[in-house]
Amino acid sequence: MLRSHTCGQLRSSDIGQQVTLCGWVDSTRDYGGMIFIDLRDRYGKTQVVVTPDSGDENLEIAKRLRGEDVALFTGTVASRLEGKDNEKLATGGIEVRASRLQLLNRCKTPPFFPNQEEMPGEDLRLRYRYIDLRREQMQRTLVLRSAIIKTMRDYFADNDFIDVETPILGRSTPEGARDYLVPSRVHWGHFFALPQSPQLYKQILMVAGYDRYVQIARCFRDEDLRADRQPEFTQLDMEMSFVDAEDVIGMIDGLMKKLAKELLGLELTLPLPRMTYDQAMERYGSDAPDLRYGMQIVDCSDLARQSEFRVFRGAVDAGGFVRGIKIDKRADEFSRKRIDELTEFVKHDFAAKGLAWFRVEPDGSLWSPISKNVEPAVIEQLKTRFACEPGDLVMLLADNWEVTCKGLNGLRRRLAAELKLFDPKQMHFSWVVEFPMFEHDAEEERWVAMHHPFTAPRPQDLAQLKSDPQACRAQAYDLIVNGYEAGGGTIRIHDSETQQVVFDLLGISPEMAKDRFGFLLDALGYGAPPHGGIALGIDRVVMLFAGLDNIRDCIAFPKTQRAMDLMTEAPGQVETKQLHELHIQVETPPAK
Repeated sequence: MLRSHTCGQLRSSDIGQQVTLCGWVDSTRDYGGMIFIDLRDRYGKTQVVVTPDSGDENLEIAKRLRGEDVALFTGTVASRLEGKDNEKLATGGIEVRASRLQLLNRCKTPPFFPNQEEMPGEDLRLRYRYIDLRREQMQRTLVLRSAIIKTMRDYFADNDFIDVETPILGRSTPEGARDYLVPSRVHWGHFFALPQSPQLYKQILMVAGYDRYVQIARCFRDEDLRADRQPEFTQLDMEMSFVDAEDVIGMIDGLMKKLAKELLGLELTLPLPRMTYDQAMERYGSDAPDLRYGMQIVDCSDLARQSEFRVFRGAVDAGGFVRGIKIDKRADEFSRKRIDELTEFVKHDFAAKGLAWFRVEPDGSLWSPISKNVEPAVIEQLKTRFACEPGDLVMLLADNWEVTCKGLNGLRRRLAAELKLFDPKQMHFSWVVEFPMFEHDAEEERWVAMHHPFTAPRPQDLAQLKSDPQACRAQAYDLIVNGYEAGGGTIRIHDSETQQVVFDLLGISPEMAKDRFGFLLDALGYGAPPHGGIALGIDRVVMLFAGLDNIRDCIAFPKTQRAMDLMTEAPGQVETKQLHELHIQVETPPAK
């Protein structure tokens, strides 16, 4: 080993020791012949002092050191001068007085420094990711990621789960997003698909008798990207046999309690709170509600029916809704300009027609530019419905169900952030359960699975599966953390009769089913146990536990929102010979 200690290891108890440190030069300070160098590695920083007593050669090398040079120092651990301790550093009580210095590698002038206060744009950081990864925040996040994965592995091992790897090269199946395809050189015209999830394989493992399976799985989806989505991602994949939804939820409750305690020092009370999908949409307008703050949605559609105000009455007469939220005691912070900005926000982002509002005056009355158009009796009922107090502000949307849900959820999230209604370090874990089995695709006039075609309905809804699919609720459950879906799972269909009914509703013919996932259907006919599971998005879990808002900051080498790796310039072109071997011809792209 070139080094005897890391840059975060030495303490006052090491004073007097001869040590050797290696790392990157974080900063240098020349005080008239005495040179102070902060040496950094992923474990921390140590102050090194090079004095004239270190020798002319060492002093000359130290004077030429610049940020991000890689250097080796040998010297003696000493206490810092009185009053010079740095309480921000674990090593802040000591320094190393160098007797030997070696420049291991000179760094070219970097496009940015990992310790600078203002970071450049993300594209530049991703282009030089090896420099960006030296940042303390990035290193803390990746260390946290490693700890989360280790804790997950230990937890499931302690609960008798078997870690099984499933194939990366598999069969293309209709699972919602586009597959990444890999052409086969051996089988002309045939393609492998990278897995969107190990869903089919883990169900096969249940049929095979491996009743507790777990895997840290790499998954791939060719879909539009967002700040919390990547084309390749990592998930904690888990499946259990002879269980119901409560068993799966209970297992993840225990995992969250362990992660929160060991990594954040938080004590979670189990079972984690839960609500149904219908309750989540009614109260928060989202199936992944952020419960760190209030502002529940209040439905006023019945009151709108009592009014002749055209905006309210017109919405409910057309089958729509009038719903709103209340901001407590902050009305004085909302100027007309700010309310106009929020109005444009809901119009532009959620296709709302407008935003109605009422301010609660000091005497308790409601005032709004539309007050004169709404009957006093209706205004009084609105006041009661929202439990209004002086200083409150009520905001209302009158539109169809989808627009009111999305618009009020968007308002709720935006206002909570702007008004600082929650502690960013706060964590809230909950479940949303009993999702609809199906969604109706109006364009194609057919049912589509809200989760996937193998999701089991609630036993009490089996009788309605054919007669009223819209009323069927699934044995499905999502883990919600701070308003993000951290994971989702279902109990699976394990009998062929129910599976065929679901396929029929989804328009999947027996021939198509046999072609796409016949191997699973065959396996289910050979003694399949009741089973179910869940997948947690590890990248997203790390993002939430680290208190970040961009999933790319939780992955060592992420892709951009255009699915590109700027550092390696992937995807890239390949040689014509490779294309010929795969029997592929690249067409000229269409003119833009």
